[in-house]
Amino acid sequence: MSQPGPGSNHAPPAARTSPESGPPFSEAGGIPVDAATPVTTFSPVVLEVPGRPVDLRMKVSAPATGDNLPVILFSHGHGPSNFVSSLHGYGPVVDFWAAHGFVVIQPTHLDAMMLGLREADDPDAPAYARSRVEDMRHVLDHLDQVEAAVPGLAGRLDRSRIAAVGHSMGGHTVGVLAGQSTADPADGSDLDLSDDRVKAAVLLAAPGHGEDLAPAVAEHYPALKATAFHGMTTPALVVVGDKDWNAHFSQRRDWHCDAYSRSPGPKSLLTLFGAEHGLGGISSYDAKETTDENPERVAALRALVWAYLRSALYPGDRAWADATAALAAMATPVGAVESK
Repeated sequence: MSQPGPGSNHAPPAARTSPESGPPFSEAGGIPVDAATPVTTFSPVVLEVPGRPVDLRMKVSAPATGDNLPVILFSHGHGPSNFVSSLHGYGPVVDFWAAHGFVVIQPTHLDAMMLGLREADDPDAPAYARSRVEDMRHVLDHLDQVEAAVPGLAGRLDRSRIAAVGHSMGGHTVGVLAGQSTADPADGSDLDLSDDRVKAAVLLAAPGHGEDLAPAVAEHYPALKATAFHGMTTPALVVVGDKDWNAHFSQRRDWHCDAYSRSPGPKSLLTLFGAEHGLGGISSYDAKETTDENPERVAALRALVWAYLRSALYPGDRAWADATAALAAMATPVGAVESK
């Protein structure tokens, strides 16, 4: 039987009854954002990678209009579904960010269930922690090819404004790009795979410090044992759910906060009240692994991430200040923010 992915609650959803019809779900959960635009989506974009067992395939979502567009490189989680943890997932957040001005690039990592490689004879399996980071760096190395492959995209990217966002194991991937410690899966030696092309990072429900990883998980996912945050200097937003705790991974209830609490600034921490590992349902529309389905929480989360990245990539932009003020002013806030 396969192990759950790093950080996953992996609990069956509670039984649900059909609710009465209520008000429509909002787009941004009360957080101020700019006007949405139509989105174009193109997939697969395919890059050949020497030595990789399969080509690197990705989906690109972009605003239909506009130039000098900032980029989000998105890393999916290591979830139990066949297709959600791949270029096919995370529509609730990706669609929003593209509609509000970002070009979002979603590579499919080797741990995607659809590829059938989790049990491969590879020291990097099953999570492919090193390969995941190398995927992201390969995309950045070949942005010319990505632009050329997507009709109407060539010449529209602002390569000085690149962010990386990831969920769960994808948060670990993004953390490594931002300077988080990791190890070579072949021999355990320290690796530095940070990338200064990434100007801002967002870690969603990411694994915490390796020294507090439960022994059984450390054996199955040895790459996580090296996780440490003292060198993670890239500005980052760390997003956690206050109900996201699973003793299978760590006895510490604040384990997912480590990327904030154990790293140097500048960092911000967004704690979502009542949220579990799916943070309300970010991985897909009505995904089976969402144990805490809450579309309004997702609406606020994606708007807050958008606002953070706007201000992180465009110094002087007030989007983050306005968003956190709106969050604090809510009669029933969906979460709380602290920064250092």
